[in-house]
Amino acid sequence: METLSNETKAFLEANKGKKIVFTNGCFDILHLGHVEYLNEARAQGDVLIVAINSDASVRELKGPDRPINNEIDRGNMLLNLKAVDCVQIFTEQTPLEIIKLIKPNVLVKGGDWRPDQIVGSDFVTANGGEVKSLMFKTGYSTSNLIKAVQGKK
Repeated sequence: METLSNETKAFLEANKGKKIVFTNGCFDILHLGHVEYLNEARAQGDVLIVAINSDASVRELKGPDRPINNEIDRGNMLLNLKAVDCVQIFTEQTPLEIIKLIKPNVLVKGGDWRPDQIVGSDFVTANGGEVKSLMFKTGYSTSNLIKAVQGKK
């Protein structure tokens, strides 16, 4: 069962009444595609909460060689971007339980996701929120970046 960190609880309390935008992902190796996406996500509301997969869930999704950066480092890197106001780690395969706890006003994912495919879209729209598929910056991929560093194509 997922729970919110004390930091996320305090952030939500301090930002009551603001338009909360939520997104999620692994964010293993940050690249320009991530930064531009997070800037666009933040522009959809007043504050942006990013939920990141725990190290264990990244391994389940991406394989035994991932993540490259651990969850604490990934979270701290994200928190140092202007667009990101709060980071929450989640341990399950999807962020659905975290979405239910946070109750965002706007749920966003990258343009490679249709709004109806986004985990939590039914919950957010049922609670009067919006679900948006944002831009997708072609040519930027953490997996491809790792292959390039390893000399693979």
